[in-house]
Amino acid sequence: MQFWVLTMQIPELTDWPRDAKAAIALQHQLAPQIITTDRLGEIATVAGVDVGFEDSGATTRAAVVLLSFPDLALIEMAIARSPTGFPYIPGLLSFREVPTVLKAFQQLKTDPDLILCDGQGIAHPRRFGIASHLGLLLDKPTIGVGKSRLVGTHEPVPEAKGAWVPLMDRGDRIGAVLRSRSNTQPLFISTGHRVSLETAIAYVLRCTPKYRLPETTRLADRLASRRGPMPMPIPPG
Repeated sequence: MQFWVLTMQIPELTDWPRDAKAAIALQHQLAPQIITTDRLGEIATVAGVDVGFEDSGATTRAAVVLLSFPDLALIEMAIARSPTGFPYIPGLLSFREVPTVLKAFQQLKTDPDLILCDGQGIAHPRRFGIASHLGLLLDKPTIGVGKSRLVGTHEPVPEAKGAWVPLMDRGDRIGAVLRSRSNTQPLFISTGHRVSLETAIAYVLRCTPKYRLPETTRLADRLASRRGPMPMPIPPG
C-alpha cells in the first residue's frame, strides 16, 4: 500500500481568542465556511484525535494516531504537550485543545486523508465544534465522533449495529445518533468539514469493526490518556 508524504499545511495561530466573547465571535465568523458535502478523494489513511490533560489541567496533552484504511493498522502516532491556555467552557473546547492538536499533527510524516475527532462537528450550538474548526484550519475532511450529546434532540435508536436516527436542532439535521455496536450507548456523529453526514456515518462504521468506538478514537483516547499499551506502528511502504 502506498502512503503519501505529509503535504498539509499546519497553520500558525495568530490572534487566538483568550476569552469566551472573542471565541464565540470567531465561531460565528467561520461557521459559514464549513462544507457539508463530500469533497474528499481516495481514503488510504485515517487519523484519530483526542486530548487529555495533565498537572490538574494545567498541561494539555494531544494525541494523534494515523491508521491505514480500510485495514486499520497503526502507521504513526504523535503526542504534543503545551500549557493550557483557555478555560474549560462547553461549546468552546476547540480553543482549549486545537493549538496542541496542531503541534501533534506537525509531527506526522504521512498525510491523513480523513480525520475523526473525539468531539462535535456541526452538532454544535453555533455549528462549529472542534471537528469543524480543525477541518477548516487543516483544509481536511473531518468527522465529529461525540461520545455524548452537546445539543439537539432525537428519537430512540434501534439496538442493532448500524442503526441511526437524525439529531435535530431548531429544525436543522445537525448529525446522527448512531448505534456503532449492538446494545451499547450510541455515538453522536456529525459533519466536521468536507464530508456529508451519510458519508461520515459510513466511514465511522467502517472504522468500528469490534468496539463501540472507532479504532481511530479508541487508540487516540488510549494515547492521550495513557490507558495501557499501544500496538506497534507498521512502517509505510
